[in-house]
Amino acid sequence: MRRTSIVLTAAAMAAFMTGTGLAAAVFYVAPGGNDQAPGTKDAPFATLERARDRLREMKKAGGLPDGGVTVFLRGGTHERREALVISEADGGTEKSPVAYRGEPGQEVRLSGGRTVTGFRPVTDAAALARLPEESRGKVLAADLRAQGIADFGSLSQRGFGQPVRPAHMELFYNDKPMTLARWPNDGYARIADLPEGARSRRFAYSGDRPARWAAEADAWLYGYWYHDWADTYIRLESIDAAKRIITMASEHNYGLRKNNRWMALNILAELDAPGEYYVDRQAGVLYFWPPSPPGQGRAVVSAAEQLINVDRADYVTFRGLVLEACRGPAVRINGGSHNQVVGCTIRNVGNQAALISGSDNAVVGCDICDTGDGGVLLSGGDRRTLAPARLLAENNHIYNFSRWSRTYRPAVGVSGCGNLVRHNLLHHGPHSAVQLGGNDHLLEFNEIHSVCADTGDVGAFYTGRDWTARGTVIRHNFFHHVAGPGMLGAMGVYLDDQASGFTIFGNVFWRVTRAAFIGGGCDNTVENNIFVDCAPAVHIDARGLGWQKKATDDPRGELRTRLAAVPYQGELWSRRYPPLVNILSDDPGTPKRNRVVRNICVGGKWEDVDAKTRQFQVVEGNFLDADPQFVDAAKGDFRLRPASPATAAGFKPIPVEKAGLYRDERRASWPVLHTPRDLPPPGLTK
Repeated sequence: MRRTSIVLTAAAMAAFMTGTGLAAAVFYVAPGGNDQAPGTKDAPFATLERARDRLREMKKAGGLPDGGVTVFLRGGTHERREALVISEADGGTEKSPVAYRGEPGQEVRLSGGRTVTGFRPVTDAAALARLPEESRGKVLAADLRAQGIADFGSLSQRGFGQPVRPAHMELFYNDKPMTLARWPNDGYARIADLPEGARSRRFAYSGDRPARWAAEADAWLYGYWYHDWADTYIRLESIDAAKRIITMASEHNYGLRKNNRWMALNILAELDAPGEYYVDRQAGVLYFWPPSPPGQGRAVVSAAEQLINVDRADYVTFRGLVLEACRGPAVRINGGSHNQVVGCTIRNVGNQAALISGSDNAVVGCDICDTGDGGVLLSGGDRRTLAPARLLAENNHIYNFSRWSRTYRPAVGVSGCGNLVRHNLLHHGPHSAVQLGGNDHLLEFNEIHSVCADTGDVGAFYTGRDWTARGTVIRHNFFHHVAGPGMLGAMGVYLDDQASGFTIFGNVFWRVTRAAFIGGGCDNTVENNIFVDCAPAVHIDARGLGWQKKATDDPRGELRTRLAAVPYQGELWSRRYPPLVNILSDDPGTPKRNRVVRNICVGGKWEDVDAKTRQFQVVEGNFLDADPQFVDAAKGDFRLRPASPATAAGFKPIPVEKAGLYRDERRASWPVLHTPRDLPPPGLTK
């Protein structure tokens, strides 16, 4: 298989390659430069804006030269107060692409943060009284306003059902996110009781710990208040210590459930562990218990909202940069085509790493971690005309994502039509690794593990509640070590609430609770996959005839509303997705025409297919009762030996060794090390 991202012309490739001097024109930007200088290697500009404006001058004077322009950023930290804006007028062309890139061999940071110094022992009597006794003498204070830092942001109600909002000011120490002072320090407390019922702002807690929060004016609560897939931050309004009752500022949209998980945060009285911090917004003081002596570390607070904003430009590449310490998304590419983010490290951001729309735009070879609200979002293509956008996420390493909003903020999100997600390594996240909507996407050769770690009723790959989102192929991926602690556990590929028309082909599922999960949908294919220690490997239910029947029949419900939003009976759609044409007269709540064929299952449990609708499914030719002769199953090598009886029975070998990252000069780092979490799903064979 070819592992290329996008087909480039020779001119575009010249600006894309690593060597210096390939572009026809070259400029330099350095932290200690001068915007009155000519922008040469020996006399660089000081700002990216000056380099961008120099390109504008070139265009006015006759255009960019064939071969394009490269702006090299010299090593060091380029502090940003606001995003670099690349407008339609600032883009390149196929013959004259534009590249902003770090000078090879140097670490180049675009930082939205401000370095904080001047930490001193806490002397304020009121603050000392609020601090836990064990923290006194260990927590230090820094006057932010004295250092010119005055915009602290604020916590907000975010999470499930809430819009994505820029994060508050965060603290990073030695390039790692610190912990906003919280209780408990690890894990969660539990709702002890609901004295006023589920539809209330009040719940009972156990123990006496919250009594110490009486002086806290801006404490917040976070929890999975009712469902293990719906997290929300809600401000703490009051505490009745005598009755052990907490009152929240607003109700959760689903209400409360006894014994569900919650925590409290943004509380100076809970700053009791190394790595925790608290910002007194009224006084402008940062309190911090550093995990190492202050002289041995660098403290940075996020300040700028974004770092790069490309608006309807074409042929612009950002390469070899470290993008960090902003409160919103690091990169936004809004429209345009053939723009790329290549070989960058994106970390410590308040929202997503990159929001990508337009067509033929790409995020390639990046290392992305410690994001607040997910990783890369691809959104493009015309669903009505089924015109593809060909947006691409390839060869990216995305991990430790969704620090703040922990549900429905995936490592990779895909919507629209005709986009590609391939050869990525996605791991260690609280909820889904990939979340998808729309049509005709391709997800292939990805490795996904150790996700769904904080949630329940969740999928490593998730889509749902749309009859029309068809045509997506999920092939040659490696899903392993996927389990969730919440109710109903975790799935590998989760086709929720009658999602239909997906192809799951040639994947390997190892130690995944419920591997291929069809939640009442039709026209799905599960073919030529390997399932090892899954429970069950394949699930098909008939929820459209049960608890979801009312929603299925409701003309105002999501399923029928989404059906009416596309021309499903028009010539194009009826040719592409024939079963949709007469869906409303074909008993739409009954799962039909699902095919489960020629799969291998070893260990665990094979299938869980609804008995009353089994007659409408095709389940045949699966290899279940013999040794398929894997190369080395104990080490996760599920290639088949040449003499495998499964091959003789018609199973096609899966190129699983190609799943995940590959070495390439565009990768941000190599080699890449990662270890699956040791959390076997319940009920599996040992």
